[in-house]
Amino acid sequence: MKTNDLITAVWPGRPYPCGAHWDGEGVNFALFSQHATKVELCIFDEKGRHERHRITVRERTDDIWHCYLPEARPGLAYGYRVHGPYKPEEGHRFNPHKLLIDPYAKDLVGQLRWSDALYGYTVGSKRQDLSFDRRDSAPLMPKGRVLEPAFTWGDDRRPKIAWQDMVIYEMHVRGFTMTHPDVPPQLRGTYAALGSAPVVDYLRRLGVTTVELLPVHAFLNDHHLAEKGLQNYWGYNTLCYFAPEMRYTASLKVKEFKTMVKTLHTAGIEVILDVVYNHSCEGNQMGPTLSLRGVDNASYYITNAENRRFYDDFTGCGNTVNLEHPRALQLVMDSLRYWVEEMHVDGFRFDLAAALARESGKVENLGGFFDAIRQDPTLNRVKLIAEPWDLGHGGYHVGNFPYGWAEWNDRCRDGVRAYWKGDNGTLGELAQRLTGSQDLYGWSGKRPDASINFVTAHDGFTLHDLVSYNEKHNEANGEGNRDGNNNNVSWNCGVEGPTDDPQILALRERQKRNLLATLLLSQGVPMLLAGDERGHTQQGNNNVYCQDNELAWLDWRPDPGNEALTTFVQRLVALRRAHPSFRRRNFFHGQPMEGSTVKDVCWLRPDGHEMTPEDWNDGNARSLAMVVSGLGITDRGPRGETLRDDDFLLLFNAHHEALEFKLPVEHGPWRLLLDTATGVLPPEDSLCDLPQAWTQDSYPLQPRSFALLSRATQPPSVPQQVPE
Repeated sequence: MKTNDLITAVWPGRPYPCGAHWDGEGVNFALFSQHATKVELCIFDEKGRHERHRITVRERTDDIWHCYLPEARPGLAYGYRVHGPYKPEEGHRFNPHKLLIDPYAKDLVGQLRWSDALYGYTVGSKRQDLSFDRRDSAPLMPKGRVLEPAFTWGDDRRPKIAWQDMVIYEMHVRGFTMTHPDVPPQLRGTYAALGSAPVVDYLRRLGVTTVELLPVHAFLNDHHLAEKGLQNYWGYNTLCYFAPEMRYTASLKVKEFKTMVKTLHTAGIEVILDVVYNHSCEGNQMGPTLSLRGVDNASYYITNAENRRFYDDFTGCGNTVNLEHPRALQLVMDSLRYWVEEMHVDGFRFDLAAALARESGKVENLGGFFDAIRQDPTLNRVKLIAEPWDLGHGGYHVGNFPYGWAEWNDRCRDGVRAYWKGDNGTLGELAQRLTGSQDLYGWSGKRPDASINFVTAHDGFTLHDLVSYNEKHNEANGEGNRDGNNNNVSWNCGVEGPTDDPQILALRERQKRNLLATLLLSQGVPMLLAGDERGHTQQGNNNVYCQDNELAWLDWRPDPGNEALTTFVQRLVALRRAHPSFRRRNFFHGQPMEGSTVKDVCWLRPDGHEMTPEDWNDGNARSLAMVVSGLGITDRGPRGETLRDDDFLLLFNAHHEALEFKLPVEHGPWRLLLDTATGVLPPEDSLCDLPQAWTQDSYPLQPRSFALLSRATQPPSVPQQVPE
């Protein structure tokens, strides 16, 4: 059926699955609305510009309104008008004059055009949102489009990288390739570009195992940004939980996303999506009526118990999705399963995940949302990562998410930053983060890989800006530099922003190497921010959420300094991959291992003596040595047998003066792998022993620098049994 043909048949259809489902013969439409009194399905021309038919949906099963169009075909554009009470004080905001996007739409056609007609109330009315607007919003709205889901996946297989082996690369689909010289101009900024040969080759050479994409669900460009000529760049303002963002396509086809995933899988790279289920783009009570608000506001959102005209906002975005309602929870679960089963993604990072766990206003870490995921045979097998906080009271829950979840560890971010910045009293915090944050995760039986370690992320300074700015510089956002975090734990190394001073430039490069080495050699799962390895700068802007331009896009122009940093990261990642000592499955114990007098980890002062409680509590101490034994790397062999790695000596000096570190040489000589003062990290096949004088005495560690040494592991004093 063409969209301008007359519809001659409307059948009852089925209540499941929700959304518009093409079965090869016709299309079934199903929409949940508990409080609606009437639902109309609106059919548009193929470009979604003109309404051709309006069909009253007469069948209702368990609050699912449904019908079947035997003549409908993929490509058909549609939306809904939902009738019911307009009583904001009771939580109801039905307005049939407002065309609504199907919450289950898997494809969208057209762009939203801002106008007062998008609001369910009359903008400017003295009664505010208690008023009722009768203007038709359909000409301004994107429309759902029936999707043909067929795609040739072939033998596509998920890479299934073990947690402890992952190196995550957080990236923006558009910004990563917008200036890439080897990507055809017509593809830049798209899923196709991300799956192109030069980009995939770069990711492989860098050594990352997993890309974590900033939101790719269809999202809205906020009204206040559009008025200022800015764009919602990050995408944390979801319009539809099933449809991919079409601005990131070159073909305007959903299958472009699938092709990208398939290509990355072929290269052995996982795809994780940053998802925003905690709120929608409709904002607070003064926001537009686009989808959930008009479909059933009282069911989909958490409204204030004392006055349901208002929302309980735990997200800072005006509303919070009500996952205590079974149909709202079903929407989220169905969306997650869709992206795993139909789009083949490997996992999710949940924005403000604590908001998803709120029940009766409190975060319940064993609540319905977590129960639903844990029992789901599809979702309990993929990677689940929480941003473990929201903006509501009691919303900070780092270390408290259920078993099976990993978490963004901001304690790692802040602790590592503070140490290399030179703050007082940071040694104990640094040691906890280096060893996988057992204080946060060990109590619940989790392993080090529950900690997603990072020093930079999309929200905040880039690595270059972290060592170049003391203060944020967000003037370009048009908010008077009031937006963004004021507590960046950053240090400009002596000059704010750009400088030609060679000493400051050298110190900044050393600090970058310090931070990267600490991140990639810590226990847990490291996450790199895309572009940090290339010296990407946002000119001190720590909140580029609205900067879809060169300020946020990666700069791919050749630069010797940036190329050297990229090589440094490549070799660090290769070093981590080559040595299981940096990818332990279990926490250190700090005690002699079975069959040996050697501790799995030992902490030393620069003079070679073990750290005492007084040393840990010395607020002025800024230097530390960490000895990691290569014995007892358990559960690494094919039969669970104990494997052996090299011993490693990690030397940290955040002091402004050089220090001599006495080396523990009783078990043999050390060899130098890395010194951030020189930036040298030789390839594995050219490692050489330290000069004889050093092996017998000490290693001179330069100011604000890090060194890594290794030696062959000595056999244990008592033979270990290898399990059969």
